[in-house]
Amino acid sequence: MLLLGQGLVGPARAAERDKLAAFLSVTGFDVALDSLRLSASSAPMMLGLDPGVFGAQWTRLADRVFETDGMRDMALDILSETLSDELLAHAAGYYASDLGQRLVEAENDGHMMEDDGRKQEDGAMLIAAMVEAGSPRLATIQRMIRAIDITGNSARALQEVQFRFLMAASAAAVIDLKMDADELRSFLRSREGEVRRSIQKSALASAAYTYQSFSDEELLAYTEALEDPQMQDVYQLMNAIQFEIMANRFEVLAAEMAKLQPGQEL
Repeated sequence: MLLLGQGLVGPARAAERDKLAAFLSVTGFDVALDSLRLSASSAPMMLGLDPGVFGAQWTRLADRVFETDGMRDMALDILSETLSDELLAHAAGYYASDLGQRLVEAENDGHMMEDDGRKQEDGAMLIAAMVEAGSPRLATIQRMIRAIDITGNSARALQEVQFRFLMAASAAAVIDLKMDADELRSFLRSREGEVRRSIQKSALASAAYTYQSFSDEELLAYTEALEDPQMQDVYQLMNAIQFEIMANRFEVLAAEMAKLQPGQEL
């Protein structure tokens, strides 16, 4: 975790963090971080465990490990060392616009929607309708997704999260991992193509659902804004921060799982 610059003291540090907190809010990145809590539901299954065996204590554990203020503080710590004033002003200025705020509201709703199955199903139906109609909207959405993940590293980043979680769970004796670190990395790499296709399919359906109330013209304008080099730099940074926080929380989750027993109260 990057540390705050030693030159920031007292009121200067507080003002810097207030500015960065405002950036998180206006861009919706704060809610994107909050939504990481929803990913905890898949943790036991990643380890081959039945989440139901832990009962209500699992929910309490996930709420504690993925505590909102803690994750936002981690993001602020990293942003204070990595986000330039120029990039902050560019992204915040765009998302503070009328269209920007409508987009943030829709994205926040999409992030926090707990019934992801319904979102995927409805989104897939919207995509199918676009294909049938030969709508140019589909190409715009695909272009938008590429702009959000310009480096195409999402699959690899998610696999790194899984790697760190499995290794931490093994170290905590939550699972008996039969592979060493190199073997696990090799196994995960062998599935990278499959994971990438799954992410692309999910992202397409999610975007179709999230932005369904926006016109084709508005979606195109947003896509072009995302393709701006400065916005690209902002998104690469935010993606990296989100995956680092996710991996960190899953490592903590693995250690805490070692303390759980079926039927035991936290």
